[in-house]
Amino acid sequence: MKNYDYDLIVIGAGSGGVRASRLAAGYGAKVAIIEESRYGGTCVIRGCVPKKILVYGSMFASSIEDSRGFGWSLTSSKHNWESLIGAKDKELDRLENIYINMLKNAGVDLIAGQAKVCSENIVEVKGRKYSASKILIAVGGKPFIPDFPGKEFVITSNEALDLKACPKNIIIVGGGYIALEFAGIFNSLGAKVDIVLRSNKVLTGFDLDIRDTITSELNKRGILIHNNQSIKSLEKNKNGQLKLELSRTTLISEKVMFATGRKPNTCGLGIKEVGVNLDKNGAVLVDAMNCSSIKSIFAIGDVTDRINLTPVAINEGRVFAETFYNKNPLRLDYDNIASAVFSQPQIATVGLTEEQARIDFELDIYFSRFNPMKNTISGRNEPTMMKIIVDKKTDKVLGCHMVGDDAAEIIQGIAIALKCGATKKQFDETVGIHPTSAEEFVTMRQIKS
Repeated sequence: MKNYDYDLIVIGAGSGGVRASRLAAGYGAKVAIIEESRYGGTCVIRGCVPKKILVYGSMFASSIEDSRGFGWSLTSSKHNWESLIGAKDKELDRLENIYINMLKNAGVDLIAGQAKVCSENIVEVKGRKYSASKILIAVGGKPFIPDFPGKEFVITSNEALDLKACPKNIIIVGGGYIALEFAGIFNSLGAKVDIVLRSNKVLTGFDLDIRDTITSELNKRGILIHNNQSIKSLEKNKNGQLKLELSRTTLISEKVMFATGRKPNTCGLGIKEVGVNLDKNGAVLVDAMNCSSIKSIFAIGDVTDRINLTPVAINEGRVFAETFYNKNPLRLDYDNIASAVFSQPQIATVGLTEEQARIDFELDIYFSRFNPMKNTISGRNEPTMMKIIVDKKTDKVLGCHMVGDDAAEIIQGIAIALKCGATKKQFDETVGIHPTSAEEFVTMRQIKS
């Protein structure tokens, strides 16, 4: 048996890599983790956490406005962007230190620098080579910006989280969840926001009723959506403003942010050169055991471009460690994984969309659109939308979708029911909590025509 420096080398200290390395070390493996930037990865440093902090900060604008209907008279509502960014940075530092301490306490060796895989068992960092029985790739993804004249002037979600000031106006190119979340943040903090799409609707892949509902609500909030546009060029004028030339119009703004998807962060990692098979976008191709085309090299998280969600990466890390270092072979079930868009209003979903379900099932669709109690007093014209998709033959609930306040919190509980194979009859037999929006999921009786 070969003598290696480590049982496991993990490349990337994001959510998945940290979970895998910490558990593997806890089960007795000798583990090192390599990180070229900050510990915590996309979620903690450049994604979920800082973005949600900004979402929370921006939502107070609506709360202040709504409070008047409940008898409050708040005379000052000026926002301090620098204070919000400072609070966000302080929290990220706290979380990063927690990650570092968790790894150290588990006995994981921390190696700083950019990793390059030299062979099936060797990784090089800053000129020094380390060997391991297994290598786990967990480097995540990065924002993708297509080539076009003037691309050097754009920002991505990375830079948007660290702006020195909130822009007075901003153009966001893209219609996915990142685009909608930042549109809500900037809009609520007073910026004029334009969204530019190459397609005809936002949120490709989501249920059509969600896509139509959120489009209507974004328009009500003053966010303009420009559909079916292609990017021609971007240039900066003498006043420092940016002029974005589109196929059918021209827009001028202080900032232009691209949220046009993410790509696996495998460029320069060396894995393709040693024989690891990648797809056309650079994602590592793996089997059900997270193993690549080389038996000693594995991959988890966004770098595999399967379901790019932090809890998925964390669970893939857990499954990897259990399988190979705790004699407990596991496989992650990718069905009925819930997800949310922290737009304003919020979106959450679990299971199949109506369009997906119609391919294989005869359906009953239950649909509700109502004004929640809070809005009837505040006067806000922002109805909540809920939808249940049911297999007519078996009565099994195939999908649930929601747009409205607390959608993510509500759908998380619904996801448990779908994971257990719940039927519409069981939904109907569940007594709701009143008065809540969530009770609508167990009181919908009318089939959508």
